[in-house]
Amino acid sequence: MRKVQLTPWLWAAAGVVALAAIARAVPLSPAGWVAALGYLTVSSALVSRGLRQRCSTRFGPANAVTATRSMLVGVATGLVVTALTTPASSVPLVPIVVIALALDGVDGYVARRTGSVSELGARFDMEVDAFLLLVLSVHDVRFVGGWVLAIGLMRYAFVAAALVLPFMNRTLPYRYWRKVVAAACGVVLAVVAAQILPPPANVLLALGALLLLVESFGRDVVWLIRMNRADARLVSSPKASARDGSR
Repeated sequence: MRKVQLTPWLWAAAGVVALAAIARAVPLSPAGWVAALGYLTVSSALVSRGLRQRCSTRFGPANAVTATRSMLVGVATGLVVTALTTPASSVPLVPIVVIALALDGVDGYVARRTGSVSELGARFDMEVDAFLLLVLSVHDVRFVGGWVLAIGLMRYAFVAAALVLPFMNRTLPYRYWRKVVAAACGVVLAVVAAQILPPPANVLLALGALLLLVESFGRDVVWLIRMNRADARLVSSPKASARDGSR
């Protein structure tokens, strides 16, 4: 019996199957289909490119877990865009997001247990986290206001700033706190999406998440500015970078 090769495109195909299954209960709008398929295609293409650059064509077990999360994020993207463009219900969104958040700590554990920690895996994990925050922020605008988009856009603002200010591309030292903040923001945005708390509580929770994110990114920006002024070359170890990645 031939063994199935685990590749990013296999998870993209699984995402399409999941979308089709959900669409039977909650029809997706054309825009929702385009957004979901676009995310699955682009993310799979980028990860495949990263694997080829490292002379590899398939996933290890940790990347397989991250790819499962990425597939769920693709499904969530389709549901959120559908909710924005049609009056269709977005009830399935919360359980899908909860599963994606629950798997967030699993990929790192699997990587450490199997000795498959890698820079690509850490970067993949980080980008999935960032896009999930963006999707949830877009969904939660109706509940707490447009300012919540700052949570989802902060990672991309950091990347844009690095294009203008090359010194911000310096590898950051490992900080577990980044992972904690990203997870906390995801949980908060999911709670807001579930609408289980009074509106004022949702606003306070989202505001707290934003402040945590500002603190985390702010600390990194200050470090980068200091290193640039000192012209130092303080770079995190390869092992640390593989666990956490750079922003």
